[in-house]
Amino acid sequence: MAASNMKAVKLRMRSIESTMQITRAMQLVAASKLRKAKERADATRPTFKVLHDTLVDIAVGNTDFASPYTENNANEKWLYVVIAGDRGMAGGYNANVFRMMAELTEGKEYDVLPLGKKAVDYYRRREVNIVTEAFAEVATINMGDCLSIADIICEAYKKGEYGHIAVCYTGFISMLTQRPAFSALLPLSDFWKEVEEAEERARETVRNLILYEPDSVEVFNAIVPQYLAALVYTARNEAVASELAARRTAMDAATKNAGEMLDNLSLYYNRARQASITQEITEIVAGAEGT
Repeated sequence: MAASNMKAVKLRMRSIESTMQITRAMQLVAASKLRKAKERADATRPTFKVLHDTLVDIAVGNTDFASPYTENNANEKWLYVVIAGDRGMAGGYNANVFRMMAELTEGKEYDVLPLGKKAVDYYRRREVNIVTEAFAEVATINMGDCLSIADIICEAYKKGEYGHIAVCYTGFISMLTQRPAFSALLPLSDFWKEVEEAEERARETVRNLILYEPDSVEVFNAIVPQYLAALVYTARNEAVASELAARRTAMDAATKNAGEMLDNLSLYYNRARQASITQEITEIVAGAEGT
């Protein structure tokens, strides 16, 4: 093996070692953040449940109930809240969400409200109408931001700008499994199925009379934005935990692949070096015998 080729292999090994240090560091950072992200996702579920149960109680207690959030309008235009990551290097995390969105939006008229830099960049390149780019960094979005998002959603729906509103994100199943998920926000059509089930249960049990001020309908309409904000925030937390888990898995695989490449190159380099040394010794011996 020529000395220049051996030098190139040596440089390649150093490059892989540097890359492996980066992937290992990213894996450790993602793993350290993942625990807190998962705890945050678990902590938001009780808030969502309390708001949801309150809405059900109000609806069950009113036979002549009516709300703009439960009525379907004639507009067939969709608004999708799309939650993606702020960075790449997370395997198929972002690509899977966009692939699901492509299937959901086929043949539909729609706008998007993107959360995350990757979502903003993706739909900006495709010239899809973006409602707002104010929430471009998903990592910094808090409950207050989700309340602002819920206000935007509710106002747009009440004005009839959209007939359907949904959120698309990645659901956290386990450390190794994350799946794209879709959840309807408005109208609350599916919500009434749960109301009917609650009414059936109410007939079998004695319900306490709950009085709402100023009235139950106004309380219901006031809770809906908070309910949607809690749903978006829960989806955001699930998505962040999924992104970190996907990045940890991807970086772990990248580190292992880099290690295997380094081992193969080291073996190749050592064999070539040994062959070069053997050849030099053979030439020296042959020269000595010739004299």
